[in-house]
Amino acid sequence: MGTATPFHFSLIVAASALILPLLAFGVIMVATRSRHRLSAVISIGAAGLSLMAAVTLLVQHWQMPAPLVFQTVWVVSGQTAIPLGILLDPTSLLMFTVVAAISFLVQVYSLGYMAGDPGFGRYYGCMSLFAWAMLSLTVSSSLLQLYIFWELVGLASYLLIGFWFDTFSASEAGKKAFVMTRTGDVAFLLGLVLLWLQLGTLDIPVLTDPAAVAAQLSPGMTTLTALLIFGGIVGKSAQFPLLTWLPDAMEGPTPVSALLHSATMVAAGVYLFARLFGFFSLSPTAMAVCLTIGTVSMLLAATMAMVARDIKQVWAFSTISQLGFMLMGLGAGSLFAGVFHLVTHAGFKALLFLSAGVFIHHCHTNDMAAIGRQGGRRLKSAVACTIVGAGALSGLPPFSGFFSKELILGHLLDSGHPVAFLAAAVGAFLTTYYSFRLIFILLFPRDGGDDAPPADSHGDRGHGGDRAMAVVLWCLAGVTLALGFFQAPLQDFLARTGGGAGAAAHHGWLPVAACLLAAVAIGQAWFEFGRPKASRIGWVERFPLLADLFGQRWYLDRFYRFLLDTLVYRGVSRWFAANDRRVIDGAVDGLGRSTVSLGRVAAWLHAGMIQYRLMVMFAAVVGLILFIAWGG
Repeated sequence: MGTATPFHFSLIVAASALILPLLAFGVIMVATRSRHRLSAVISIGAAGLSLMAAVTLLVQHWQMPAPLVFQTVWVVSGQTAIPLGILLDPTSLLMFTVVAAISFLVQVYSLGYMAGDPGFGRYYGCMSLFAWAMLSLTVSSSLLQLYIFWELVGLASYLLIGFWFDTFSASEAGKKAFVMTRTGDVAFLLGLVLLWLQLGTLDIPVLTDPAAVAAQLSPGMTTLTALLIFGGIVGKSAQFPLLTWLPDAMEGPTPVSALLHSATMVAAGVYLFARLFGFFSLSPTAMAVCLTIGTVSMLLAATMAMVARDIKQVWAFSTISQLGFMLMGLGAGSLFAGVFHLVTHAGFKALLFLSAGVFIHHCHTNDMAAIGRQGGRRLKSAVACTIVGAGALSGLPPFSGFFSKELILGHLLDSGHPVAFLAAAVGAFLTTYYSFRLIFILLFPRDGGDDAPPADSHGDRGHGGDRAMAVVLWCLAGVTLALGFFQAPLQDFLARTGGGAGAAAHHGWLPVAACLLAAVAIGQAWFEFGRPKASRIGWVERFPLLADLFGQRWYLDRFYRFLLDTLVYRGVSRWFAANDRRVIDGAVDGLGRSTVSLGRVAAWLHAGMIQYRLMVMFAAVVGLILFIAWGG
């Protein structure tokens, strides 16, 4: 492991990339929030400079022989010293660049989408806060530091999801996301405490050294801490059973959805697993749990997307499903398969959400059938980019998703997980089906669809804003088309972290089978939604009970409501309320009543009744005389 002097060039560049978004957030929220254009310039300028810094670091360290760690002591308490630092290695540099790129492109896109919104300045301030927290998370040198920024990412996402807080549904969605992700974070924190007590350190380079960990942790303790940390991953990456908050998070602005779903908040969970891959790989049980949870999440989310009508929710369910794919690759033992799909997914998922934003921007609805009826297919750039993104999501060649999905499927075969492989194949089929179901509904609406989209009524969103949005879409489309061909260089680069980065053996029949499976799924979607006499009813919708099961998200939200009502509101809350009334209030009320009673007694004794006083004095004197006489 390499270290460097405090003024190392890489440290200066990395620190600048982190500080600039934080400074932008502070300046915007304190000084320029009411000046919309200036706020946007400051935020986008900071994001652009951070992207330049990230690319500079990636290029400079493409051939790095060992990780670079820059650390300083942050807090000292007795014999305990807590460090604060920056860790630069292939995994962090790759994610650092992806986060910086997506953040910059989303902010540029927002110039058009958010123009005229009264909260424009506040929006860019929150965007800068989010970028700072996520960039800092990716290069944290210790798990404690990573956890701090993990929580800051959660805070920033809450502010962005509930950005339109005057809308009740947006406010509720923000709270739901915050609470459900905190549920997983409690497990994460417990895992950190156990690691600290057992190892005395939370430095990531130490935790990812299998020999160092195995020498100090028993297999059972390793499994326990790994599963607790994985609990945080489940919450942040919206995996089963904590997956229902993510579709509701679509209440925020569409650029926020693109940012959260592509390379930042929900990807943070998968990144944490990749970051600690060496630690997780010490526990076969933890790896098996990861593989199982990823498989279940992937299938459940795919079924939910098959019946969704909200265009953003379809892509939201696909995000949960694709994150499950990534965890399947990582859980099966391939670091590169999981990380490569994370990188390719960042590009095509941002493309899909931002393309959806163009439709919503012009048609003022999230309903894909309504978008089709209002002439959504006349928005040529958005349609073309949606097809490119859907092709990558479906794993079609030559798009980037084809290469990364084929890699995961191949590794599932080679690692001896035939059931997971079959589940992944089913998931890939369903993904292609619901992706092209959406496309055919947009392109071939039931009632015409040749009407021009209505004029924009959200303020000053003129041609300049449309151009900004289009430029970003075509940039992401280019990335989606090209990124898959960089598989070999990225694999060599990531392998420098050591262990688990290798690819699976090539199966010549697998790409052919995957393409045939995708063709069948496209044909099914065309038959039901694309052909001239199509019924526009999916095969799932022909079974009302099944459609209701998928549409109600497998009744997970109802189950959570039942648990809240039964255990929390009627159980714990009622017990606390009774304890408050009978014990706390009872003690206070009893003390008050006792004070009042004593006051009444004292008042009675001082009521001016002379005869009683004389009687008491006489009795006291008599008693004293008798005592003295008896004593004598």
